[in-house]
Amino acid sequence: MKDLGELRYFLRTEFARSKQGILMHQRKYTLELIFELGLGAAKPATTPLETNAMLTTKEFDDHLTSPSLGEDELLSDASSYHRLISKLLYLTITRPDIAFSVQTLSQFPHQPKK
Repeated sequence: MKDLGELRYFLRTEFARSKQGILMHQRKYTLELIFELGLGAAKPATTPLETNAMLTTKEFDDHLTSPSLGEDELLSDASSYHRLISKLLYLTITRPDIAFSVQTLSQFPHQPKK
């Protein structure tokens, strides 16, 4: 083992020490994610997902065909959705405020819809 000095950056998490304690944040990782998705000019929202939003699986839609549900299209590239959800799950380490939305969206990994 080597002593590499004071911890500054580890596993995409930045650390800063002060007299009040240790601050842990993922600012660089978050900015990389925002610009990777092309959301640099997006406006922030206080609640990114409604708490009563009705999300359904593709299987549920196939078994229950009702005009009130509407027809949601499947995403053309599900792998990009999987990558985004996994990155957002990692981001919830330091951002518990997005945990509800990310957990809700991660319940539909097989055939994500628009």
